[in-house]
Amino acid sequence: MTRQMILRKGYADGRWGQIHYTECGSGVPLLLFHQSPTDSVQFARVMAPLARRGIRAIAVDLPGFGGSTGPDAPPAITDYAHVVPAVLDALGLARASLLGHHTGAVVVTEAALRHPDRVDRVVLHGPLPMSDEERAQWRALLAREKEWNLAWDGSHLKELWDFRFQAQPAWTDLEAFHANFIHGLLAGRTVWYAHDAVMTYRHEEAIERLTCPCLLLANTGDAIYYLSQRARERWPRLAYTELAGGTIDCIDELPEPWSEAVARFIVP
Repeated sequence: MTRQMILRKGYADGRWGQIHYTECGSGVPLLLFHQSPTDSVQFARVMAPLARRGIRAIAVDLPGFGGSTGPDAPPAITDYAHVVPAVLDALGLARASLLGHHTGAVVVTEAALRHPDRVDRVVLHGPLPMSDEERAQWRALLAREKEWNLAWDGSHLKELWDFRFQAQPAWTDLEAFHANFIHGLLAGRTVWYAHDAVMTYRHEEAIERLTCPCLLLANTGDAIYYLSQRARERWPRLAYTELAGGTIDCIDELPEPWSEAVARFIVP
């Protein structure tokens, strides 16, 4: 009988309260940071595959998401980056590698710049090198997240469901979409904080300043795959891996190929 991987949960003390994380495995430490608006549930299907490949996978809920206490005012990416040393301290780790998807990719980039003595390697799945015009357009679109009003008939839930689905209509896994939708709801009215912080941050300038080994990870079915292509062309010095297919939900859809691509870069 195959032995089931044990998921361990814990908390670190952060700037606004406690930071929740889930870990699995006992190998090379890797902190995983989710996109917005979901939480560490995004990595549920890759925790065991990563552990089998020699990685101690540590999936973190960003402040305001999942089990982590949120800020009471809109934070900047520099504020979110403090989560990395807080979690490392709680786990008794001097250093670790970092992986982020979309919003998470921006957070781990800033963390690597602010805490270079604590970061070994960085994986950016879906980097966001945008022009100011593109950032303004995305920020205007995502500002709708501030406007949701509760309705007794529950119509606000259908409105939000449609908004999320339209952002990436190629979703293929209804169960995964539902889980991400529910976990996004749990973030409440402050769900737009993370997106707004991302759209006021120049990720391209931060990537330019990275000195640690960095992997640009892309999947061809991502709605912002074109930004990964742009990053590959702009920074040929960085490692690059591309997975065929998948959507914005690539991690759920391609857990084994995704985990293999990550492990090849992270594990010595």
